[in-house]
Amino acid sequence: MNSLYYGDNLDVLRRYIKDESVDLVYLDPPFNSNQDYNVLFAERDGTRSQAQIKAFADTWKWDHVSAESYQEVVEAGGAVSQAMQAFRKFLGENDMLAYLSMMAPRLIEMRRVMKPSGSIYLHCDPTASHYLKILMDAVFKPQNFQNEVIWWYRKWSKSTNHFLRNHDVLLFYSKEPQHTFNILRVPLSPSTLRRFGGKRQDFADEERTRKITTDEDSEGGFRPDVWSINLLPAAAAEKLGYPTQKPLALLELVIQASSKPGDIVLDPFCGCGTTLTAAQNLDRKWIGIDITHLAITLIRHRLYDTFGPQIKKTYEIIGEPVSVPDAENLARENPYQFQWWALGLVGARPAEGKKGADKGVDGRIYFHDEPKSTRQIILSVKAGAMHANYVRDLRGVLEREKAEIGVLISMEAPTQKMRAEAASADFYQAPSGKRYPRMQLITVSDLLSGKGIDYPPEDARKDATFKQAPRSNPSKTRNFELPLD
Repeated sequence: MNSLYYGDNLDVLRRYIKDESVDLVYLDPPFNSNQDYNVLFAERDGTRSQAQIKAFADTWKWDHVSAESYQEVVEAGGAVSQAMQAFRKFLGENDMLAYLSMMAPRLIEMRRVMKPSGSIYLHCDPTASHYLKILMDAVFKPQNFQNEVIWWYRKWSKSTNHFLRNHDVLLFYSKEPQHTFNILRVPLSPSTLRRFGGKRQDFADEERTRKITTDEDSEGGFRPDVWSINLLPAAAAEKLGYPTQKPLALLELVIQASSKPGDIVLDPFCGCGTTLTAAQNLDRKWIGIDITHLAITLIRHRLYDTFGPQIKKTYEIIGEPVSVPDAENLARENPYQFQWWALGLVGARPAEGKKGADKGVDGRIYFHDEPKSTRQIILSVKAGAMHANYVRDLRGVLEREKAEIGVLISMEAPTQKMRAEAASADFYQAPSGKRYPRMQLITVSDLLSGKGIDYPPEDARKDATFKQAPRSNPSKTRNFELPLD
């Protein structure tokens, strides 16, 4: 059974993915490209947590959370600890160190879940590739570095003081020297075929160092480490409007090279699900992880559109109920995941990364109703029987935290006493003059029917729309790259 997890990939990897169970890992963690992404980290408002349940600009800052992550890795010792300490000495406490501090424990977990024959492709741009390569050396050992694959694409833009930046980098490592790798071919150009008469023969070209052999089924040159694959144009049927979406051809090439049919492919930043779609096309099993409700919903739509209704029987979504009975089951089986999911439905993030340390705060939302002014919403999530003291307790937390609005999310409907207690908390009046209930009671049923928290600014909450993905056509030949010349 394929699996789609809703949550922080570090938490999911540690909780659910077994040692040496994955054949291939592909990850595309975002970093400072001035686009909106689904990422792990909180907004730039000073107080951050280990998880964020919404999309925002992928800007990274050194703060107490990244400092804690850095300390955890350093105290574990070994090569990764030494690399991180060197980074801190060289880089200082800046955005790049925050990024590397968040990546390090995740890469360690990815190595743990990989089979000895497994491989990993880390997709990045030249902004961070050199630092990530050093970190990958520390995690996977330098001798297991296989390739720096260059994904080259045509992109026309202005550049006044440097060459056009028209490529991404894929760092390809194996877990052990003996790893799964399938030799892939590139078609020869017409000029090369004419030069050698179109015959299948051995030849060596000292200038090109390319070889044609007769011991394989397909004729062509060995695939080099530069892949020419077009970006998805805005009008492409494949494009879903997701800002980080990669071409399906790119992911199919990675999967074909480093896995076999039936193998398990993991994407811990699965976004709109391109890796999962490619794996399904190529008869691989897959595991996807993403921290946003938007991404999980988009993936569900994409899989349905691409493979039809039968696809629902081939995978499970873990961590995201779609009905009240589902939510009740999750609350019974895993109250922590239930809390995480409920917060995600309203665009909140968990207040703490560990159980039992919330001090009455399950989640927080920050909003801005005037320039340079950050307001706070405190959330409490309850899965069991309801009591009036829950509202009184939340009012106390509201005062302690100096928050503007408190929200109690519950499985059961609130009692009349609870409603009266909430009403007595009066209103929060925004600078615009509009008033919002200071204490709000919302049930899971309300959330699933589309009701949300009443707070400013209203235009910040928009419904997700989904472009229909094209139907799967595994027999279609994709334009991976230009022929060798």
